[in-house]
Amino acid sequence: MTGYADLILLSVVVLDLYVVATSRLTSCVRASALQGGALTLFPMALWWEGAPASLFHVLLMGAGTLLIKAIIIPLLLIRAIRAAHVHREVEPFVSLHLSVLIGALLVGSSFWFATVLVLPHKAPTGLLVPAAFATLLLGFLVIVSRRQAITQAIGYLLIENGVFIFGQTLTDWIPFAVELGILLDLLVGIFVMGIAIHHISQEFDHIDTEQLVTLKD
Repeated sequence: MTGYADLILLSVVVLDLYVVATSRLTSCVRASALQGGALTLFPMALWWEGAPASLFHVLLMGAGTLLIKAIIIPLLLIRAIRAAHVHREVEPFVSLHLSVLIGALLVGSSFWFATVLVLPHKAPTGLLVPAAFATLLLGFLVIVSRRQAITQAIGYLLIENGVFIFGQTLTDWIPFAVELGILLDLLVGIFVMGIAIHHISQEFDHIDTEQLVTLKD
């Protein structure tokens, strides 16, 4: 019988693939916000199903995840999209159809890798490790296959979400302060990216990262 934690992980992987498949920037941001909401519930689902964690820790972690990943970061990215006046990923480095195919292969590879990886501590659920690696790898795929800086920022967010999921295997060994520090680092990184995107769009009227590499003194 599939538990709530497994359903949340499946929804996270589906949202990963949706980000890979869509060209609309606002849709990518909304998908990342939904993923943040799902990850807010994930520690609570693990605790409900018997994971060794304190309720206070779980609630604090959920509140921090909801505030940063599901509210603040999506609002910053939406603001950056409006400031840059760019709404679609027009010509990605890798076509969307090929990206979906590569993404499916990466998800399959993640499930295979999870079967051969030896963990120091048993994962709370069998889908945790493959979902973590799938999210991590699909985040890298988004970063290297897209041109727009906003989409690459979302890829960075997916990578951190993969790290967050995998970190749930160490719930008893990672203090809340460390987890909160990771969330704050993510917030600062996205905030800096938002500022950079705004200034780039003001100076060059685009946020295509490929064109930025041609800049010279």
